Amino acid sequence: MTNAQQTSPSPFAFLRRGPVALILTVVYIAVVTFFLLQNPRALLWRLLFMASVIFIFSLPNGQRTKLTLAGVLLFLLVPLVGSGNPFLLEIGFQVCVFAALALGLNIVVGFAGLLDLGYVAFYAVGAYSWAIFGSQQLWHLHEVAGTAATQTGFPLNGNLFWLFVFGGIGLAAIAGIMLGLPVLRLRGDYLAIVTLGFGEVIRVLANNLDKPINLTNGPQGITPVQRPPLPEFFLNGPISHLLSGLVGREVTRGDMYSLFFYFLAVVVLIIVIIVARRLEDSKLGRAWTAVREDEVAAIAMGIPLTRTKLTAFATGAAFAGAMGVIYAANRTFVSPETFSLLQSITILVMVILGGLGSIPGVVLGASLVVLLNIDFLQTLSLELSRLRQGAGVIPLIGLPWAQLPSQLDPARYQKLVFGIILILMMIFRPAGILPSKRRSMELKEHGDGDAGPVLDLDESAPLADAAA
Repeated sequence: MTNAQQTSPSPFAFLRRGPVALILTVVYIAVVTFFLLQNPRALLWRLLFMASVIFIFSLPNGQRTKLTLAGVLLFLLVPLVGSGNPFLLEIGFQVCVFAALALGLNIVVGFAGLLDLGYVAFYAVGAYSWAIFGSQQLWHLHEVAGTAATQTGFPLNGNLFWLFVFGGIGLAAIAGIMLGLPVLRLRGDYLAIVTLGFGEVIRVLANNLDKPINLTNGPQGITPVQRPPLPEFFLNGPISHLLSGLVGREVTRGDMYSLFFYFLAVVVLIIVIIVARRLEDSKLGRAWTAVREDEVAAIAMGIPLTRTKLTAFATGAAFAGAMGVIYAANRTFVSPETFSLLQSITILVMVILGGLGSIPGVVLGASLVVLLNIDFLQTLSLELSRLRQGAGVIPLIGLPWAQLPSQLDPARYQKLVFGIILILMMIFRPAGILPSKRRSMELKEHGDGDAGPVLDLDESAPLADAAA
């Protein structure tokens, strides 16, 4: 075969060129948005609409073009289609929350190589920091002090929520340092066991600190948790008037809060992505990479191991603390069951599914897990329930839908689906859906039969830069 035959362009190569690909992506987003507005509860159009982010990310155009399209999608089109189906705003909120949590865990596991199975504890610290002080729970402390217990309303002003967002970051970072100090000498399985225990300690404390002083209200949880006052332009500005025209009725305060928390979660996620990206390329990020690759070599190059590990724990925990405060205000209810070991495992699944150390991969992994969890499997369960109530039969089998056992409800098999996905990922794409370049190179070198990754000049750069 000649060189001309080997390099012959594909007949569809023009579709991957910048201007053509951009036009096709814009047309795709416009068409899917139109059909979703016509039928906002259709699962197919929801999935196609959410796939728009992947198409935008895959464009060969410059970074500014991608960011512009992503901004239009997140700040204009999602609220637009969410006006017809508020569930879409809920999906968007949860995707942003768990993406930020996964990015925080990615710093600990993906950047620094420290396996943390108790990461949800920092999420709980942030949530309970606002739940205790932003609810009527403080009146219970007055009861212990002997003061009047007939107080009503909230003891603190709702505007303090913004202060507690930063307070949650600080408290969670302190908790991360407290976790990091005892485990500095541990690695691998031992580190995982200790962090798992830390997460359980926080959950058990939240479950039992209802006596002798009722601080967390025990297993009953804390409710209602105060929400911050809505900005004036949300209540009486053009946003509320536009939303009223779209839904054909006067919007409620709950509708505006759904939109408000969605925008807040998106803004916080963008900040988290920027911070994570800057940390990845910084001197500290290269130090984390050096520690992950070889602690002995990192120490030999002059990297302060204690400070580097503690910074990784504190930084990852800070992201979870901020999202914990936002979660408590959005749900107006906090209970210990929310912060179980399963939540930590789920966040770790998001990181592994997307790609360890890959920021866009982790965001994609979090999005897929959330969509599978609260949308796809739940929609299949509702559709199956509807078929059971009819008189039809299952194709090819002939068994009536009404006789199908309820044990086959798809929503009951979330863990099974996650397990199958992880097994398939480890077999066919062990580096994740969107792996980092370094992780892909390491797995490729191991697959070629080498004893381990070769430390060339490029790979030794993190060691040299971190020690500089």
